[in-house]
Amino acid sequence: MAAIRLMNVQKSYGDHPPVIRRVNLDIAQHEFCVFLGPSGCGKSTLLRMIAGLEDLSEGELQIGGRLVNDVPAAARGVAMVFQSYALFPHMTVFDNMAFGLKLAKQPRDVIDRKVREAARILQLDSYLDRFPKALSGGQRQRVAIGRAIVREPGVFLFDEPLSNLDAALRGQTRVEIARLHQRFANASVVYVTHDQVEAMTLADRIVLLHAGADAERFGSVAQTGAPLELYHHPKSRFVAGFIGSPRMNFVDAVVESIGAGSVTVTLAQSGERLVAHVDGQRLQRGQPVTLGVRPEHLQLDGDEQFIQCVTVLSERLGEHSYVHADHATGTLVAKAPGDTSISAGERVRIHVPASACHVFDADGLALRRSMVEPERAAA
Repeated sequence: MAAIRLMNVQKSYGDHPPVIRRVNLDIAQHEFCVFLGPSGCGKSTLLRMIAGLEDLSEGELQIGGRLVNDVPAAARGVAMVFQSYALFPHMTVFDNMAFGLKLAKQPRDVIDRKVREAARILQLDSYLDRFPKALSGGQRQRVAIGRAIVREPGVFLFDEPLSNLDAALRGQTRVEIARLHQRFANASVVYVTHDQVEAMTLADRIVLLHAGADAERFGSVAQTGAPLELYHHPKSRFVAGFIGSPRMNFVDAVVESIGAGSVTVTLAQSGERLVAHVDGQRLQRGQPVTLGVRPEHLQLDGDEQFIQCVTVLSERLGEHSYVHADHATGTLVAKAPGDTSISAGERVRIHVPASACHVFDADGLALRRSMVEPERAAA
């Protein structure tokens, strides 16, 4: 049985177009499911609908096999951690964590045991008598997580919980959230973020939501799957461009010929030919397409299937560098070893492995690729 089931769920405000459009989704017990997408795509709204903080305009929502469309938030068996912490400033850490249990009229000894156990797990033992103003941002977020833990819910809901933390604390808190998920074997997690690093490192499954100018797709699910499935096999240009950092390089091209398991394209402006290992059966010669390839799959100074570029900038980040190079069709980014010695203005030949190429049709839909993953650049 799915822990959470959404069936044709839709959300509209008045006469405006839907902000959540026909979402069908099953979230399994103990699954860590991440709602990912750019700001304004509706992911927090979808989370708040599960929590009971927003009503459904259409469709059905089940939690633990029970229809909860009209069930108040407090009776849904879920606990939510907000971006803003939402702590009571006049209460101590202990009282903040115990607040929900007191409302539920739990015995005092049960409250004390649950709060102290959660504090121990979150390394807050020595802070129970402090007020929120005496805590760091990371400590406040752990208190908010502790307040959710003590309720022992079947579903944890996280609404961008790390966005107010600095980079070091985000990394540390990601690890703590992952450990908590492993600890609570029966609880499912639904986690909202616009940060793909959080999504890729935490998720069992990512639900990527559409956004942007396409009104017919806005608020719908662009693709669902394991992180590496979305990375290696995006179903559309939107997914390919959102997953991966730096983003995928895109080049306009025209279909020159179609072979068995491969397509040869001619790049716009430059006229260079590249082969992509994709199934081109639904394409036609002369059809416009978009070729996509990730920075980490491009290789400098290639002898086979290369394109001519002029370097603009080399971002040296220690272990690796990102080389920005101008091509006739625009600026491309290639990942290279950290000790790569290259100067602005140099002419380079960038190797584009056929197995690394993605091809998207005029509607932005991806062609099926070979199951062989692309070779990695030495970086």
